[in-house]
Amino acid sequence: MSSVLVAILLVIAIVAVVWYLVKELSVVVENAIVGLILLIVINFFHIMQWMGRPDLGYDLPTVLICAIGGVPGVCIVVLLNILGVTI
Repeated sequence: MSSVLVAILLVIAIVAVVWYLVKELSVVVENAIVGLILLIVINFFHIMQWMGRPDLGYDLPTVLICAIGGVPGVCIVVLLNILGVTI
């Protein structure tokens, strides 16, 4: 009887952990998608050229920073570009 109870509790714990990870992963994926869309919008409207700087481009480091960092990653890339630091 107790082994069945332990098995049920273990299954409930595993489902709870998986549910939490899927929920957190969806937030990370949404943030990455918004960051990449923001990078595309900045380059499409040439917003950096309004500030006298070249566009950000789509090279590997820029895309990875925007995908991993999301919106804060895009802000970091824009700030570094304004300060003249190349990535």
